[in-house]
Amino acid sequence: MAWDEWEQLKAETAAGGAPHMQLNQLDPGSGPVRPAPDPAQYGDLRANQGDLAKIGINAFKLYNDLWDRGRRAVPTSESAAGTLSKGGFALGGALQHVALRWDEQLGSLRDACAHISNHMSVTKRLHAGDDHYIRRQMSSIDLLDAGFDERVGEPGPPNSVYGEKDDTKGKKD
Repeated sequence: MAWDEWEQLKAETAAGGAPHMQLNQLDPGSGPVRPAPDPAQYGDLRANQGDLAKIGINAFKLYNDLWDRGRRAVPTSESAAGTLSKGGFALGGALQHVALRWDEQLGSLRDACAHISNHMSVTKRLHAGDDHYIRRQMSSIDLLDAGFDERVGEPGPPNSVYGEKDDTKGKKD
């Protein structure tokens, strides 16, 4: 917003006029209108066991790297904070606060990485069982369909329980 526009809005408000704001954008009627994309054109979301395993492995590596590399600054910062505080500098307390917050945030981030890693391991095991179950169910449906498919063989003989078909019923002499 330009300074002149701000001054104009302040003057309108002081005079009792209603303030308004205009965003820098195209007017709704200008330009081509694109239809929303059809979600069906993108297909199904797929994640195979290899994808899940990679996510879990990377989360575990990040967890370890955060411990190895992220903690390096904390002892140095805490030591410097103590030295500054002993020297009477107020900066020592502020640096101690930063080191404490860094350690807390590092712990939260490591917990999140551990959660992701563990979740991917559990998800991999759970969904492997689901995949096998679905595959078994689908193969049994195929077997049932084959039994009802007339193209498999010639139709069998009529069931004798129902007797012979009587063509004379319903005919008048």
